[in-house]
Formats: sequence, structure tokens, C-alpha cells
Amino acid sequence: MKKVGIVACSDAQKEEYRTQNEELVGFLESIGITPVMSSCIYEKDGGPFSGSPKEKAGELMRMFTDPDIEEIYDISGGDVANQILDDLDYEIIRKSRAVLWGYSDLSAVINAIYTMTGKPSVLYQVKFMTGFGHAAQLQRERFQNREELFSPAFEFVQQNAMRGTVVGGNTRCFLKLAGTRYFPDLENKILLLEALGGKVPQMTTYLAWLKQLGAFEKVNGIILGTFTEMERNHCIPDMITLVKEYARPETPIAVTRDIGHGDNAKAIVIGKETEIKADGRITNRM
Repeated sequence: MKKVGIVACSDAQKEEYRTQNEELVGFLESIGITPVMSSCIYEKDGGPFSGSPKEKAGELMRMFTDPDIEEIYDISGGDVANQILDDLDYEIIRKSRAVLWGYSDLSAVINAIYTMTGKPSVLYQVKFMTGFGHAAQLQRERFQNREELFSPAFEFVQQNAMRGTVVGGNTRCFLKLAGTRYFPDLENKILLLEALGGKVPQMTTYLAWLKQLGAFEKVNGIILGTFTEMERNHCIPDMITLVKEYARPETPIAVTRDIGHGDNAKAIVIGKETEIKADGRITNRM
């Protein structure tokens, strides 16, 4: 049976999420996958943490050092994932067969892993597969059909093709790495941006921050996923307009509804050479 790890490197899970997590475990077991659970998942001592940074990093490293574990699924999100970065053993991670999957606040961890090891990770939340609605069933089917899972559709809004290694993810969480040794070199990269919270002032702040880091002079292309709060509030200007104010006219920009915080989101590999063609197809698989 395939063996995977389940961890929570960001905010602790509330006890009320235990049933949802057990549902995820049950589904994985039903398709022949054996989950190994971290001991740092749920809130401890009534606070927002599931353990100390060292404890959480130790549980993630336990998964990376298990030779039988092929994939590690982070089921958390929030704010504190970057706490663990100084306590990871990047040489062990580089040599491990295991690939980390996570999204949102895990954008900090998976980009740090790429920077420190060159190892790719997957931007995706496996808890999309929980629940009993159509979206959850669709996600379960995609999870078992990796070609479909890793095939988000794109539409170009500037230029018509791009090629480079994808970095980024959740904009706010990715920018936590700025100024640290964990921030990736953006030269010739494809920069992926998406967000759950934030309206025009917040997104403008992040884009100005990226500009001041030299991002828009370096990247080969920009991917815009979903921006949940902006879209829900029909914010003007929208993200495409905002980004075009910062990006060079010759920089390709592609948009997709398939990457972000929506329960219909697909997966994309961070830290892997990728091409997005004029017809919207992508070469990006694990």
C-alpha cells in the first residue's frame, strides 16, 4: 500500500475539525493509501498552537526521513508555518523521496524547500476532498486521476506563452520569505500569485513590495489565480488591472480559475520547469 504523511505545519486544527480529518483518512485508506499522522495537528493547552516550532518541524522531518512515505499532505493554513523553517534539515529533505503538498500559508514552506534544495512541492489542499457535495466528489476523482488534477486551464491577458520554473502561491504568505535566505531567486521564473483575503489596498501593497524586490524585472511570466475577497466584493480595479500597472508590457500574464482557495481548485507544482502555451495548456506534473 502507498504510504503518506499528514501534518499541520501552520495554525493548529481546532477539535471541531477532527471529524473532517478522519473523513480524509478514511477516504485515503479506501483507495489503498496508508496515512501516518503527525502528533502536532490539534490545538494544545487551549491555545492556537499544535506544538512548538521545533516539535512541528520534527514531525515534518519524521515524514521526510521515512523511506516508505511518498507524499506528505499538510492539512493546515493560517499564519505560523514560517516558524518551522529554521528547524528543518534541508539536506535530508533534498534526498528524501517524499514530496510535500500544501497551500495557503504553506506557500512559505514549499518555496523555502525549493530555494534550499531545488526540490519541487505541490500547491494543493487535500482537504478539498472532504464533504459530501459535488465539489468534494470531483476532487476525489481528480486526486485519483493525476493528469486531470495537474491540468489547470489558463487564459492569456498579456502576450501568449511563458516558460520558467513556477514559484509563489498565496501572495501574503509567499512574501513572508522576502529578505530571508528562503526567498527564491526570481530570475527567469514564473511568478504565481493568488489570495484568499485582501482588497485593493492590500493587493497594491503586495505588488509594490514585489516591485521593490525587483520581481517584475526578473520574471519570465506571471500567473494569476483566484483572489477570493476581491472577487467576492467586485473590487475595482481588479487584479489584472493592478498587475498590468507593475508588469512590463512584454511579460506574459495568464489567469486561471483553477488555482486558489476555491473548493474546485486544481494542483500546480512549485519549483518545476513549466511551459504554458498559447492554447492555455500547461506542462506541469509530478
